Amino acid sequence: MSGSDDIFIVGVGMTKFGLFPERSIKAMVAESVKACLDDASASVEDVKALFFSNVGQGILEGQSGTPGQMALRPLGFESVPTVNVENACASGSSALYLAWTHLKAGMADFAMAVGAEKLSIEDTDVRDGLFEGGLDVHDRAAVIDTLKELAGDEALPDVDGHRSLFMDIYGFWTRAHMKEFGTTQEQLAAISSKNHYHSSFNPFCQFQRQFTIEEVLAARPLAYPLTVPMCSPYSDGSAAVLLATGEGVRKLGAQATSVKVSALQLATGTDRDIRDWDHHITKLAADAAYEMAGLSPQDMDVAEVHDATAFGELLNSENIGLVPRGDGGPAAARGDTTLGGRIPINVSGGLESRGHPLGATGLAQVAELTTQLRGRAGKRQVENAKRAVLENGGGLHGVEEAAAVIGIFEAAGA
Repeated sequence: MSGSDDIFIVGVGMTKFGLFPERSIKAMVAESVKACLDDASASVEDVKALFFSNVGQGILEGQSGTPGQMALRPLGFESVPTVNVENACASGSSALYLAWTHLKAGMADFAMAVGAEKLSIEDTDVRDGLFEGGLDVHDRAAVIDTLKELAGDEALPDVDGHRSLFMDIYGFWTRAHMKEFGTTQEQLAAISSKNHYHSSFNPFCQFQRQFTIEEVLAARPLAYPLTVPMCSPYSDGSAAVLLATGEGVRKLGAQATSVKVSALQLATGTDRDIRDWDHHITKLAADAAYEMAGLSPQDMDVAEVHDATAFGELLNSENIGLVPRGDGGPAAARGDTTLGGRIPINVSGGLESRGHPLGATGLAQVAELTTQLRGRAGKRQVENAKRAVLENGGGLHGVEEAAAVIGIFEAAGA
């Protein structure tokens, strides 16, 4: 089998995200995989490679090895090469990248990426340890000192209430951006309010409550200037994406519903001045993805970006070129990134509303973009959406994500 030039998404499936202590990872995986295969009119036997994304099962449940095999074998996948993928919050999109490269190499006509996470456990200290593992645990003090230098802060914010260490990290990033570009808390609240509005049209979201900008600002603070509605929650859930070569698309008769993967870039960062925003990991990865696809940010109709906080959306809307540097906040306040605006971002509701089951998040983003490009998103449908861009980042190295994936997708006939 020779290498394949074009790769397509032919099926997507996901569970509703939320906190479901009674549900196992196996049960959630079974639901998302079945939905994905049904969406593609494909069978278990069609799938010739599996890439399973999960971050915490080893720490939280003790399934420290081969979690993918344990979750997928009961579904009938036998003699199928299965790879387990852990890349922090970018695990799901990293699994997609590996499935894509597997097909690009001509190893098969179908490969599936599956992601799952279960964070609803009683021992919150153990769960916190999972998140702290996303930075250099051997030199944690130096990591925090670098973030303080970036933000110009002397200490961590003194805030009551429980939160992940990554909320403090986002707080440092946000305060640095505010000082350099004049970003305001009200602009962040506009992003949060916008995403919660979008969530009211998405039944897969963990939260479907709308918030005004004033309600976002008045909510419990986490790490200044971030408040609870600006931040993604702990979540359980699973998502799956089935990729196919052109021959696979023809086998399924899926030409009309397939979505072309025009580019995927998986990146790590570079050594740079900590205030050199234009060499941020996702900026460089996005530049490479646009070049690979032969497209530009101006060609994009809709985007899903990693809004673990509202600032994550603001920063990465700039990094992937949808708005100029420093205009992420003003653009959101103007309505540019709202459904019906110039470039809608996170019409799914984003991580802030949909939830953030780490290993499933990137694939849920892809599921949303696929649904948009097929024109099947109902009340949240972006009009005439033909091209879409994905950004999914995870972990921390220096003052940026340790891993990032950028994807560009095109509707059939685009």
